[in-house]
Amino acid sequence: MSFTSNSITIKNYTNYMAVPKKRTSISKKNIRNTLWKKKGYFTTLKAFSLAQSIFTGNSKSFFCKKYKR
Repeated sequence: MSFTSNSITIKNYTNYMAVPKKRTSISKKNIRNTLWKKKGYFTTLKAFSLAQSIFTGNSKSFFCKKYKR
């Protein structure tokens, strides 16, 4: 039984890094920054409201063990 191997030739390509064509303006930079900060703010609000509903026992979407006080 004889096996033949298929040879694959890979051309040598030089890898170039991605470089921005133009400088990003300050207003675009500020817009992206505020959107990024707002995303974090809304996730903290969601987490805090979930924690409040679990603490008061009114949570309907999250199950946790209730302890008697």
